[in-house]
Amino acid sequence: MAEEQNNDTKADGVTRRDFLKNSGLVVGGVVGGGLLGGLITNTFMDDGQSVSPTANNSDEPQDAEQLTKARMFFKRAEDFRVLSAAVERIFPEDDIGPGAISLAIPYFIDKQLAGEYGFNSREYMEGPFFEGAPTQGPQTGMRRREVFLYGVSKLQEIAQSEHDESFFDLEGEAQDEILGAFEQGEVDMTGVTSDAFFAMLRSSTLEGAYSDPVYGGNLNMDGWRMKQYPGGQMAFFDVIESEEFVEMEPVSLHAHHT
Repeated sequence: MAEEQNNDTKADGVTRRDFLKNSGLVVGGVVGGGLLGGLITNTFMDDGQSVSPTANNSDEPQDAEQLTKARMFFKRAEDFRVLSAAVERIFPEDDIGPGAISLAIPYFIDKQLAGEYGFNSREYMEGPFFEGAPTQGPQTGMRRREVFLYGVSKLQEIAQSEHDESFFDLEGEAQDEILGAFEQGEVDMTGVTSDAFFAMLRSSTLEGAYSDPVYGGNLNMDGWRMKQYPGGQMAFFDVIESEEFVEMEPVSLHAHHT
């Protein structure tokens, strides 16, 4: 009994038991209403009043574009701008629909490089490395994230050495010439060939245009709309017997989780 009373002794208005209870919530990972939750979910106004950053006067969900457009891998804005300019030349905006930047493809690539794709985590990456058959893929010990950083920096290096400008400031024709040299394997790179880097860049660009928006690209499903692709429909029983093409509003996987 004496020990229990001692544990309840107050210090500056907070009991030791209350302190331990709140600490236990934090250590256990419960962030909701505990000490850490208050620190994370609250910001402070100039007058000292706390306010939740997610609080608003509307029940509407946050803008999908706002949630998608956040870098996870590229630390330098310059590198990301070079990547954005390059993929826009590979998948440019035209009369058919939006280009790579409008489809958030640079952010799709950024998120992929931050995850397993960038680490080659499901692939055998031991040597020896040598030029093999095309079906064997790039022969390099570099991870994709390293290849992309190297390739992007090389794009910038060539633009500055040949045109005295950043790659993203060049006219489209000059950008195409540099990208064409990469595609033809004419750019000297160490550890990976320039055409292997270009192949990765092009493939990732197309994947970002047509993958489900939950992966960060194909913003607003506009890539699917250009192809008249219906996305992840729950069923087609009501149109399966139609003899004419049925145009449908595309559906993302996200719709099945709301």
